[in-house]
Amino acid sequence: MDYVRLGSSGLKVSRLSLGAMGFGDKAWRSWVLTLEDSRAVFRRALDAGINLIDTCDYYSNGRSEEIVGSLIAESNARARVVLATKFGNPMGKGPNDRGYSRRHVMDAVDASLRRLKTDRIDLYQTHIWDPAANLEEMMRALDDAVRAGKVLYLGITDMPFWRFATAQLFAKHNGLARFTSVQNHYNLLWREDERELLPFCRAEGIGLIPYSPIARGFLVGRARRSDPTKTERAKSDDFTYKLYGRPSDEAVVDAVAAVAWRHGWTPAQVALAWVLAREGVAAPIFGATKPEHVDEAVAALAIRLSAEDVKELEAPYVPRPAAGHGI
Repeated sequence: MDYVRLGSSGLKVSRLSLGAMGFGDKAWRSWVLTLEDSRAVFRRALDAGINLIDTCDYYSNGRSEEIVGSLIAESNARARVVLATKFGNPMGKGPNDRGYSRRHVMDAVDASLRRLKTDRIDLYQTHIWDPAANLEEMMRALDDAVRAGKVLYLGITDMPFWRFATAQLFAKHNGLARFTSVQNHYNLLWREDERELLPFCRAEGIGLIPYSPIARGFLVGRARRSDPTKTERAKSDDFTYKLYGRPSDEAVVDAVAAVAWRHGWTPAQVALAWVLAREGVAAPIFGATKPEHVDEAVAALAIRLSAEDVKELEAPYVPRPAAGHGI
């Protein structure tokens, strides 16, 4: 396993990150793994040298964090794990149980620390964006969490670019803790951040840990989607088809399959290798519900796509209409 700095920080992370949305409570999503079933996947990732583990308070209503915390503790692995979690989504019915107010930042970080059974969160990230957020209040509250030693580094998940840049520059010019990383939606079917976000992150030394590198399984191929015995997640994840499914998307899927077949790789490995090779990408986040999924992802680290391969993979892509300033 290779390790790289997360952006311009001194924090070293493995070239792959294990996403823990699939660890939790089946009452939340039918395809997630219980503690007992998560153990083999987690241990296989540790054995492979993966040190960046990404979860979220919202996943399984906190149960994902509890499982990750338990697995780290029983493996005596806290010293070698870079523990990342997220906050911002609703964690209760009250009006202050979500978002990015000082009140919720402080409540959320303490709750995550308890569930994760740790005294610090290595990477604390905003999750689904709240357009009502006060950016200055949010950045000052996050800075306080860093100064208290509860959080070491800050990151974001999807956020309108202009709001992210505003928050980052506010922190920079006021001597506050800044964002070290961005967890963004990025794969061969969704490349919209190439317009503004990715160039900004590269210029500012912000590390990229993109999620959905195989597009929620869509890039694995047409055959899997048409198979009635498809995976439990594929059967229940209708959100996939809200993101992907244009004719141009299917053309990209076919290109991935062609490159994979030509070289003897799997489509998932080709999709992951493409993301890994993008400038500024530190550690794509992949989900695994079986130990062999970890093995397949790790094997993708050895893949070197040729210029011809990349051209074939990228050629069918059709950019989506620009969304303007967004929310």
